[in-house]
Amino acid sequence: MGLKLMTKSNVKSKHSQVKMIVDRCKGCGFCIEFCPQHILHQSAETNSKGYHTVSIDNSYKCTGCNICSMICPEFAIIVVPVEEKSGVADV
Repeated sequence: MGLKLMTKSNVKSKHSQVKMIVDRCKGCGFCIEFCPQHILHQSAETNSKGYHTVSIDNSYKCTGCNICSMICPEFAIIVVPVEEKSGVADV
């Protein structure tokens, strides 16, 4: 019976998660317009500055293209890879 260890090659990033810094968002809608997966939409909620912010639906569909983060003029969006474990290695 061997010792099982997680190796870096066993961790895969299959999709990503979009995170918002709500108080930075000015609701311009650029991220909504350019998201190829159409997971972003205008929210009815407002932030501390009174802007209608962006909300995220179906974040599991995010491919990590990072377009939303690159196009945001306020740097309010961060795209983080979600790691999934694909198995263990016997040592």
